[in-house]
Amino acid sequence: MAAHPVYPVLWNGDRVTLIDQTRIPNEFSVVEISRSDDMAQAIKTMIVRGAPAIGVAAAFGICLGAREIQTQDRDRFLQDLEQIADTLRATRPTAVNLFWAIDRMMKTARQTLGSVEHLRQVLVETAQAINQEDLATCQAIGDHGLAVLPQTPQKLRLLTHCNAGALATAGYGTALGVVRSAWRDGRLERLYADETRPRLQGAKLTAWECVQEGIPVTVITDSMAAHCMQRGMIDAVVVGADRIAANGDAANKIGTYSLALIAQAHQVPFYVAAPLSTIDFKIASGEEIPIEERDPSEIYQIGETIICTSGVEYYNPAFDVTPARLIAGIMTEFGVFAPAELKDALHQRSL
Repeated sequence: MAAHPVYPVLWNGDRVTLIDQTRIPNEFSVVEISRSDDMAQAIKTMIVRGAPAIGVAAAFGICLGAREIQTQDRDRFLQDLEQIADTLRATRPTAVNLFWAIDRMMKTARQTLGSVEHLRQVLVETAQAINQEDLATCQAIGDHGLAVLPQTPQKLRLLTHCNAGALATAGYGTALGVVRSAWRDGRLERLYADETRPRLQGAKLTAWECVQEGIPVTVITDSMAAHCMQRGMIDAVVVGADRIAANGDAANKIGTYSLALIAQAHQVPFYVAAPLSTIDFKIASGEEIPIEERDPSEIYQIGETIICTSGVEYYNPAFDVTPARLIAGIMTEFGVFAPAELKDALHQRSL
């Protein structure tokens, strides 16, 4: 575990504490969420972000919603809870963990017998289990991922994009979990973190996490990755994912696809680190993954500063899809698999 563990989502009995990721690194603050609608807004505005963390937050959002429903009639309770689930589902379309967690919570609700009060308690226990399972999953991903990284004469120099760390999960992280495992075992020389335009999650969040734990980190602009690989500065690329199709195509933060192409051109292995819950076996390929488009202000404005001239148009997709052919392996809690092996190796575990 980290010297100073970061837990972005915590249940406090009748409310949820979120680290406000929109304020890092300039300010560390938390937000107390006591209503399901407020949780939906926190997910939508990226106070909490990262596919696994969104799933955990949504699960606790269901718990908050269950507390709001004022009825002891089971059928009416489930009907109202489904409406709350739909509100949470509508917040972010790309991250499959959101839907996976909500579906698990609703399945629990439908299958649990007893009073409405008992049902509320079982929902809390299920959300807490999702949270703890994700933490253990990330630690397993980190260790499995480290085992397949290149054996180099020097310590490893890794590159990542966006933030797939503790802030994006229940703790420890997926891609950054691999980095943490490498640092723990004395195999990491340095992490290079793409700044990740337009929201700068790499510069703001990944770098912040590394500083908290003393992990050597260098922030580069997204456009510098090819130069760094050309100069032999990168041994491997490890990124997270928000949804992985059955064939291994992986959706991640915008800019990941171009990074994979650059890695292929320089014969640098490119890995995706993600839990089983991120793999959507109902989707055959990345062409079916919905891509969220966000507000253009993320492009033309940084903080209070306008950086573009007026009179231009903007296109702001939040994610892109990296084809499976560019991915050396997908690091999961059950091991590392070539994209073509995913369905056969993992499908039975998902049933």
